[in-house]
Amino acid sequence: MFTPSYHDGVIQHLITDVSEDDFNVAVGGQVEIIGWLYQYYNTEPKDRAFKKKKYLESDIPAVTQLFTPDWIVKYMVENSLGRYWIDVLQAKEDPRSSREIAEDFGWQYFMPEAEQSDQISVQTNADSLSQADIEDVTLIDAAMGSGHILIYAFEVFMQIYEREGYSRRDAAKLIVQKNIYGLDIDTRAFQLAYFSLMMKARGANRRFLTLDIRPNVFDVPESGELTSADFQELLQSEDEAKQLDYLLDQFRYGNEYGSLIQLDKSVDWSMITRISNQELDEGQLSLSSIVLTESQDKLREICAVGKILSRQFTIGAMNPPYMGSGKMDSILGKYVKKHFPNSKSDLFAVFMERLRSLTDTNGYYAMITQHAWMFLSSFEKLRSVLKADTLINMAHLGTRAFEEIGGEVVQSTTFVFKHQTIANYIGTYERLVNFDSQQKKEQAYLAAVKNTDVDYLYRTNQANFAKIPGMPIAYWASANLIHDFEVGTRMDELVDARQGLATANNNRFLRLWYEVGNTNISFHSVSIPDSIESQKMWFPCNKGGAYRKWFGNYDYVVNWKNNGHDIRNFTDSNGKVRSRPQNTNYYFREAITWSDITSGSFSLRYREPGSIHDHKGMSAFSKDHELLIMILAILNTPVGDHIFKILNPTVSLEVGNFKSFPVIKNKTIEDKSFNISRKLVQYCKEDWNTFETSWDFTSHPLLTHIADDNLSHCRSPVG
Repeated sequence: MFTPSYHDGVIQHLITDVSEDDFNVAVGGQVEIIGWLYQYYNTEPKDRAFKKKKYLESDIPAVTQLFTPDWIVKYMVENSLGRYWIDVLQAKEDPRSSREIAEDFGWQYFMPEAEQSDQISVQTNADSLSQADIEDVTLIDAAMGSGHILIYAFEVFMQIYEREGYSRRDAAKLIVQKNIYGLDIDTRAFQLAYFSLMMKARGANRRFLTLDIRPNVFDVPESGELTSADFQELLQSEDEAKQLDYLLDQFRYGNEYGSLIQLDKSVDWSMITRISNQELDEGQLSLSSIVLTESQDKLREICAVGKILSRQFTIGAMNPPYMGSGKMDSILGKYVKKHFPNSKSDLFAVFMERLRSLTDTNGYYAMITQHAWMFLSSFEKLRSVLKADTLINMAHLGTRAFEEIGGEVVQSTTFVFKHQTIANYIGTYERLVNFDSQQKKEQAYLAAVKNTDVDYLYRTNQANFAKIPGMPIAYWASANLIHDFEVGTRMDELVDARQGLATANNNRFLRLWYEVGNTNISFHSVSIPDSIESQKMWFPCNKGGAYRKWFGNYDYVVNWKNNGHDIRNFTDSNGKVRSRPQNTNYYFREAITWSDITSGSFSLRYREPGSIHDHKGMSAFSKDHELLIMILAILNTPVGDHIFKILNPTVSLEVGNFKSFPVIKNKTIEDKSFNISRKLVQYCKEDWNTFETSWDFTSHPLLTHIADDNLSHCRSPVG
């Protein structure tokens, strides 16, 4: 009996949802269909892996594979490889503008740069560019997947070769042999990329498959248990053994590290090549000779990939894998922390650093990543590293850049850096975050290419980013706002912003206030000694909550009996304390507060004395009540919301973002703001207390104006 399977669903998707052109090799559909097939065949293992707390080595390919939309691939390649070759042509005195050259090649996703004040600074390497030969230009995708980026790079290289006078047959051979490189940890992805490149070359040269040419794409090998002792009879010195052991150690976990492997020491590749290719003495076939032959095969793979990872390339382009540090297993996590401390929070950021190091000075590297690196404090060190390079162009995509990813959490950006410092360079930024589909973003980008006067295209000097605390990539910040950051008073000079209690088990230690007896709740403790003296078990807990301004979200209580004895002694099976009672000297104090996770506009509230704030209920404190109310007035305005989105447009407003907020002092405005804010807090407090979910509820507002003689009918009879 036939039972529909998961793979039948894939086929149904291909029949009903995938464009017919994706199957048409004549219009580039070959790589499209291979990529989509591979992604959908990975869906089941990806879904299984997502349920795990930590990803295993075998899970990494499935959970990190995401097929890059075709237009984004073209954007990255045309604005990196294409831009580099335009630089070459102009260095060779081509009189045309970059726009004219791009149009001549048909590169419709190429974004011409802004007019620069000093073109000489941009062409500091003009002499070397004027000598550039297309055969020497190299491009690497360090996590190639099924080869989408490499295939389009092949097409662009082919265009350039033909303009340089090469035949298509010769160009196909040279591109595969000299220009294109790719690595991945997924064997199946490598096989698909290899196949795609071979078919692409075969399309330009019918005899290509008979030429014994191997594409420079590789499945990163793993050395496993191999050591120099396995090659003892082929070694000629102790130094050779040490070098070999060093190389094998670097590839010990090749299937996890992939192209993140960095060879810090020099390796004698000719020696490694000799050992891996040396013919064994003729004689009787033995088990040891068979094992040695297999070890040589593995060493040849390691040698080939090692050579790639120890060199630099003209162009880097990739869609890196995404994996937060919390999902990494101990092997990958330790490696990333040791070798990439500036970007360790997420694998995509680690690959930003790695691709940068694989790119030649004066070369370009292009990527599509999550946009968190642009704003979050956990990536501030990475931003500091990247400021040494020049951000040429960025298409800030926001949500829904990938059709198969819905929701508002995954937000993306694609960009091109030049691995060179160009002082006062004016970068170009397309803000596509408000276009709500992949197709609309593409159309908007193309419109910006044709018409740079659209209101979502920005030009700015990246030096402006350093004028904003934390150095966010806030390209849309106005000159006036940047000036405010320079002259304003930082928020952390006025109030103390702190995170609070992390119980490590909210199900155990938190309750809605009406789930416990009122007699065991202290609603009005104003200090830790006061809470101990009350002998109560439960105390109001500020854990953020839903969008609400001015006052409210008094929902939870926390078990803080005896100064949090149970929480402070909450340990795991190894006796390690799991909870984090942070900043306890701020407990029970009045504050202004906000939720760490937001959607839409940010909302801040006044919190009366008597609560313990947790790590989700971000809070700022001051002993000056009027100052708190006045600051609340500033932050709950559209201007406040705009500035917070400059500092961090993600769904998480961090304490560091709050501390960086600039305050421009003006006595008249401050007095007026205080009076308005005080009234709004009072009105919202009264509103909160009209609902039965408030512990200060007395009566329903609809009953307020009922005459006393009629009110008795609405009251419960006294028993």
